[in-house]
Amino acid sequence: MPKGYLALILHAHLPFVRHLRNDHPLAEKWLFEAMTECYIPLLQTFFRLTEDGVPFRLTFSLSPTLMSMLDDPLLQERYLRHLEGLFELATKEVERTARDRELNPLARMYQENFRQALEFYEKRWGGRLLDAFKALAQAGRLELITTAATHGFFPLLELTPAALKAQVQVAVQTFAARFGFRPQGFWLPECGYPGGRDQILLNNGIKYTILEAHGLQNGRPQPKQGVYQPIQTPDGLIVFGRDGESSKQVWSAKEGYPGDYDYREFYRDIGFELDWDYLKEYLPGVRTHLGLKYYRITGKSDYKEYYRPEWAQAKAALHAGNFMFNREKQVEYLAALTENPPIIVAPYDAELFGHWWYEGPLWLEYLLRKMAFDQETVKTITPGEYLEKYAPAEVVEPTMSSWGYKGYSEVWLNGSNDWIYRHLHKAAERMVELARKFPAADGLTRRWLNQAARELLLAQSSDWPFIMYTGTVVDYAKTRFIQHIGRFTFLYENLLRGEVQETELRELEEEDNLFPELDYTVYAS
Repeated sequence: MPKGYLALILHAHLPFVRHLRNDHPLAEKWLFEAMTECYIPLLQTFFRLTEDGVPFRLTFSLSPTLMSMLDDPLLQERYLRHLEGLFELATKEVERTARDRELNPLARMYQENFRQALEFYEKRWGGRLLDAFKALAQAGRLELITTAATHGFFPLLELTPAALKAQVQVAVQTFAARFGFRPQGFWLPECGYPGGRDQILLNNGIKYTILEAHGLQNGRPQPKQGVYQPIQTPDGLIVFGRDGESSKQVWSAKEGYPGDYDYREFYRDIGFELDWDYLKEYLPGVRTHLGLKYYRITGKSDYKEYYRPEWAQAKAALHAGNFMFNREKQVEYLAALTENPPIIVAPYDAELFGHWWYEGPLWLEYLLRKMAFDQETVKTITPGEYLEKYAPAEVVEPTMSSWGYKGYSEVWLNGSNDWIYRHLHKAAERMVELARKFPAADGLTRRWLNQAARELLLAQSSDWPFIMYTGTVVDYAKTRFIQHIGRFTFLYENLLRGEVQETELRELEEEDNLFPELDYTVYAS
């Protein structure tokens, strides 16, 4: 009998970057990079552990926009061509570096990685990665949950409750259509808890969510057992709190494992370093990352030494053991203070594992193997499984909160992006107006209303204000936001004028084709 539990939660999300005419190949490449460097390596890891009989439990959150893209035949075909191109490039690199004793083994490593990814993606799963996730859920290894339809940030959308209702209902419908069951857990985008809206989640069958630690610690009353036991809100929603200690060891740029000097350097990529004519057929018109990186972090200077996979593997094993040891000691201390066995909730963005931290999937595999066989103090569990064993003992009203800078929405509401919200609020009001004005539309009008709802949902994505804040691809984020608000306004005004045309609607449906289960009447109440 373990003294406590560890709930590892990986949240996978990307904005909807499917462009029918492929006029934004760099944005689409975000998806392809995540598939190659994160989702496929993680799935390969989970299946390897399952086939070896390792009794692990892990929670995986899939956003509806990501599910929609992974399930899209056009993107599946484009991704296969992309992956074939990477394998071809790695093969060329093996030939180019044939006389280099340092680089050639690394080129061969990438060639084998891409070969295995092709084998896994095309031959084993026929391009349908969601089926792979479903198989792991059916095997009892993953607990699959979801998040808001387009990752809308709840605290800044709650002015129109119907907007939150739509984000939740569409998400649950999308998830159920792809997996055949409804999720019991829900990842609040950016851990943004608005307070007072729990019933929207409960009405859609959601039992629990996860908050940043201060969302619970500043609750009323303060939970006596901190974030190491779930609480129940006055409405009945169960809330787990994030453990800061375990998060810091993985996330911190200064103290976290990914910054170790033996790990692969993310920013040194052949896409920026080799001859343009040699690379141009593999690049989207500009220099960008291609995923073939030959250097390790080395130190804090610009000087970098070649990557040594065997050193990185040894360090991943060491760090996995260290993480496990720290959780053992943490549980041993907490077990005397909590009514039920403590649960350490450790949520991370899935894209950290493999994309930003190349060795992340390997670290996770070492950790899960060690936790299964090398100790008995703490075992992996999912929030849903924990709730089957232990009921929350305290009723607490959490406070409005988020993760990110300062913990109270500042990332998503600041001078760089505050201008978007007056448009979002007005559009949400107008969508409610349309839903009430046309309570039982059918045919072309119904399709028109459903597309208006899609455009509103896409405009509400938390990714656009986040990008504006971080200053990365600001023009793209602004363009996407203006585009979706503009399309919604066009649909709204033309419908009220009675100018509903099949040709114009079909173009929008083909471009923004996600959420086929969407029903605009969700905005009526």
